[in-house]
Amino acid sequence: MAENKEPPTTAAEPESSLLAGFVSEVIRSPVNLALVAIIALLVYKIFKSRTKQDEPVQRIKELPKMRRDFTVEELKEYNGTQADGRILVAVNGNVYDVTKGARFYGPGGPYAAFGGRDASRGLATFSVVPGKDDYDDLSDLNTDEMNSVKEWEEQFKERYDYVGKLLKPGEAPTNYSDEEEEGSQQESENKSKSD
Repeated sequence: MAENKEPPTTAAEPESSLLAGFVSEVIRSPVNLALVAIIALLVYKIFKSRTKQDEPVQRIKELPKMRRDFTVEELKEYNGTQADGRILVAVNGNVYDVTKGARFYGPGGPYAAFGGRDASRGLATFSVVPGKDDYDDLSDLNTDEMNSVKEWEEQFKERYDYVGKLLKPGEAPTNYSDEEEEGSQQESENKSKSD
């Protein structure tokens, strides 16, 4: 009787047949193909984000806090192009220092048209165009647009430092030095109480 002898198998053959079976299973199902594509994309993003971490982070300039009111004309000077790079934006009559958001509001940013200007009308109408060159009282905006301006103003209050008011024509600026002196006086009193 003749024996049926199978050729001897090597350790590489089961591994290659396992890999071939896996690949053929993935290729047969569109769902599996989509999952493999998503996993590959996620792995790519992980490696890409690790290489970005090695790049130096741009430092945001630490500027001294500013406290004053502005006319529309004075505000235009603070669009990020001056030596210190300070960027101010007015929203609903209040001026905010948005310098730490320079990548958005500074030169070349997507909202650069708002830098050094009253952004209220643009935010209300979802239009990124420079505001009026004179004071805009916003009286022609409808209720929904005004609500939008107020929502934006809340976001600015949370993210950026309040600087002062946007002055109406003929309006006198507030003297903020009184507030600073009061703050200094309170600090002195608190120190003397704790001593």
